[in-house]
Amino acid sequence: MNVGNWLALGGAAIVALAAVAALRRRITATASGRRFFRHPTAVPGLFVLAFFVTIAIAAPVVAPYPPYFQIDITNPDLPPSTQFLLGTDPYSRDVWSRLVYGARVSLGIGAVAMLVAATIGTAVGAVAGYFRRWVDTALMRLVDVGLAMPRIFVLLMAVALWEHIALWVLVLLIGLTGWFGTSRLVRAEVLSLRERDFVVAARAAGAGSVLLEAGLSFLGLGVPPPAPSWGNMIADGWHKMTVAWWASTFPGLAISLVVMAFNALGDALRDALDPRRAGEEGGEGGGAA
Repeated sequence: MNVGNWLALGGAAIVALAAVAALRRRITATASGRRFFRHPTAVPGLFVLAFFVTIAIAAPVVAPYPPYFQIDITNPDLPPSTQFLLGTDPYSRDVWSRLVYGARVSLGIGAVAMLVAATIGTAVGAVAGYFRRWVDTALMRLVDVGLAMPRIFVLLMAVALWEHIALWVLVLLIGLTGWFGTSRLVRAEVLSLRERDFVVAARAAGAGSVLLEAGLSFLGLGVPPPAPSWGNMIADGWHKMTVAWWASTFPGLAISLVVMAFNALGDALRDALDPRRAGEEGGEGGGAA
């Protein structure tokens, strides 16, 4: 990495911190916003997601090499150094550059699939909870069928129908097979006006979409190589873990950080939107007065 890449990386961290600070100033004007940021995992989770989103957007500036560029095919598996921040993979490609460009694919698929699943699940759950009777019965039996079928099995069957699956089809498949649990929780939300379960569902959908894409790509059924995604980066290097551990370890670490960030934000949102905590705050305020 040259000086410009290091400066860009530092700039990405500063932009992420500034985004978190701006968001904090904006939403702490409300009681739920203050409860959200009082949770110990809120700021770290937001920073991790903001950082990965920033480097994904600024990939051409942050990454020193194109994601497909083979640096020296006669000398692959170079260890991490100042020139190659995370080393090179078995195909002599810079791991850091592929990690940065892979963030675009992995986070993009996770975000869009989550949006599709949350939209369909919310709509179905709201309709079932509002109309009830035969509408509720019919929709919930459909949800029962969807929940009874293993999601990964359904995706493997669908992917098997296409020899080379397009990226947008993969995103739709992940989203269209992930709304069943959300719909049931939203239905309960409509019926009982409880917010907590819905927040947990949104959290799980975001983390689950990223993990599912990584799993499919690792099996060779997701994002086709040489396009970088965190899942196929792990697949490229896992067989050389003893001599080039960095090729698979760093993409795996990125997946772990993003999933933990989703879970951290879910915990903070649960506390922020829990009506019982709002009542406790109001009681404490009234007692103090």
